[in-house]
Amino acid sequence: MMVRSGNPVLRLGTLIFAVLSLMLGAGGTGWPQSAPPALGLQQGPQTALPPSTSAPSSPPAREENPGLINEMGKLFDKLPSILPPIKSPSETMNDLSRLATPSAMVSGRMACPASSNGAPDCKQAADQLCQSKGYKEGKSLNADSAEKCSAKVLIPGRQRKPDDCRTDTFVTSALCQN
Repeated sequence: MMVRSGNPVLRLGTLIFAVLSLMLGAGGTGWPQSAPPALGLQQGPQTALPPSTSAPSSPPAREENPGLINEMGKLFDKLPSILPPIKSPSETMNDLSRLATPSAMVSGRMACPASSNGAPDCKQAADQLCQSKGYKEGKSLNADSAEKCSAKVLIPGRQRKPDDCRTDTFVTSALCQN
């Protein structure tokens, strides 16, 4: 039977079901095996052993089978010791709250200065915005850009030149930390 679903969960479930079926099915008795060929040697007549008078008290010990299914079974036996213990939701929230540092979102408008490569440096502007509100440093959350032109652009009939206007970038909100 082929599963042609596009759902990866269904494919994974089918794979796990198949592996478990093979593992559980391998625990039963197997097919009888015939004796290997004698390669030209003849055996003498076999004598039957007399039946023993006492019944065995326990079943014979099972031989170790070094196959793939056996190795996977060993892996599943070791699995609980490998995985970390499962935490309760309250323990998880406590761990996450310890990782988070106190922060606040502030609003304002601070111009991003040009860096050495000509791109706006909004990290510096976010730091300045946060410092103006009493915090130590910040990270830009929202930025705005505006084109600023000289008055020469407003002269009628004058051709616009590449250096007449520039784009200024501003940080409008930042996440600040102490």
